[in-house]
Amino acid sequence: MTDPSGTPYTPPPAYPSAPPAGPGAPAPGAPVPGKTLGIVALIVAIFFNVIGLVLGIIALVQSRKAGVKNLPAVWAIIIGAVLLVVGIIVAVVVVVVAFSAGTELYQRCLELGAGTHTIDGVTVTCS
Repeated sequence: MTDPSGTPYTPPPAYPSAPPAGPGAPAPGAPVPGKTLGIVALIVAIFFNVIGLVLGIIALVQSRKAGVKNLPAVWAIIIGAVLLVVGIIVAVVVVVVAFSAGTELYQRCLELGAGTHTIDGVTVTCS
């Protein structure tokens, strides 16, 4: 085969094949170990922080053993940890407020004595 000027046509060189996967890495197109678990962990971490955090760690370990990155697992760990800390802070605040309100009510009952009383528009029975 020749081109219009009469010189023989030579096809361009073929592209080299992709380099082989690293040791322990999955073959191209193969499923990434821990990737599905990382996505599940990310979703679960939003609603059940501790479970999502644990699943995210497991998914990340599986992916690291295979030598691949797992961004959903990393985000599951971050979101799970942050929401767990926020949940603990909220729980502590609720307990302190409830304890404070209970202590105040107890003090008012000691002042008023036994019986049914109306305190700030709320009927309370002290015994």
